[in-house]
Amino acid sequence: MRVVSLVPSLTEAVAVTVPGALVGATDWCTHPAALDVARIRGTKNPDTDRILALAPDLVIANEEENRAPDLDALRSAGLEVLVTEVRTVTQAFRELERVLGACGAPVRPRWLDEAEAAWAAPPEPGTRTTAVVPIWRRPWMVLGRNTFAGDVLARLGVHHLYAAHPERYPRVPPDELRAADPDLVVLPDEPYRFTAEDGPEAFPGLRCALVSGRHLTWYGPSLAEAPRVLGEALRAARP
Repeated sequence: MRVVSLVPSLTEAVAVTVPGALVGATDWCTHPAALDVARIRGTKNPDTDRILALAPDLVIANEEENRAPDLDALRSAGLEVLVTEVRTVTQAFRELERVLGACGAPVRPRWLDEAEAAWAAPPEPGTRTTAVVPIWRRPWMVLGRNTFAGDVLARLGVHHLYAAHPERYPRVPPDELRAADPDLVVLPDEPYRFTAEDGPEAFPGLRCALVSGRHLTWYGPSLAEAPRVLGEALRAARP
């Protein structure tokens, strides 16, 4: 089985579960750290000619991270493309099983069992917390409705205030975010890399939680430790 992955979290899942199956991945596929495969540019601009030259048996993608015209071009060239849809933690587990099975995993990996167990009993959040969750700046964008990251936070006791917005990633100016008066501003380090010096200064007087974007937005082996890692960061910033 020869697999090309267009999704960072799926790249990690396949690499640790079916060693040797991956022959190509995007430049954003940073895990596992020692992954040595052909690079095919980014999730939004994959090098389709490079992918075709790798002659994969399967290309794995995601309906949100990858563009339909690129996937259609790969299909038109005769490649099989498996497209995932992940909007909740439960859906992530189902899609991971489907992807790993399609990639030839002989057995269900231990990390997947550990991840399901971790999310079956996540850390007790105590009181529920309201938050806004920027995922980009210039322009400012936040989590909106029906997102995987939003479901992750909800399971950890954090209600993000734009969960009912008609858009999934609305553009909202920082003065409006401040006026929403959340308990927390949750700032992940991806897709935009918020840091202690880049992000919190836009929200004076509000508590900010700097969190791991990989644990908030990836669905793969990181799911096993995500409740603990995110829970610790959120608790440290809560009032």
